[in-house]
Amino acid sequence: MSKPAELLQGTLDLLILRTVEHGPLHGVGISDRIEQVTNGVFVVGPGSLFPALHRLADKGWLEGEWGTLESGRRAKFYSLTPEGRAQLTVEKRNWRKVFTAVNQVLAEES
Repeated sequence: MSKPAELLQGTLDLLILRTVEHGPLHGVGISDRIEQVTNGVFVVGPGSLFPALHRLADKGWLEGEWGTLESGRRAKFYSLTPEGRAQLTVEKRNWRKVFTAVNQVLAEES
């Protein structure tokens, strides 16, 4: 398997918001889901994930609630707030603009 890709600035917020869109997940679950959905292209370590989760919660886009894992261990489960759902729409729109612009540059004849 190839080396995981580095995340572009701001992309992690989009990935986290999209990942919890369908229901609450704990931190490691979010990281695992991102890695699974991207076929290992994006691997989000705890040093990036947990500060991002706290930042998104501070902005009011996520809320966390303590729960218990199947193993019996306690973990904080994050879910989207209504403000987070609105921000996800903004993030998707911005990402599509970036994606289109990069594709235009890549398609340009030299």
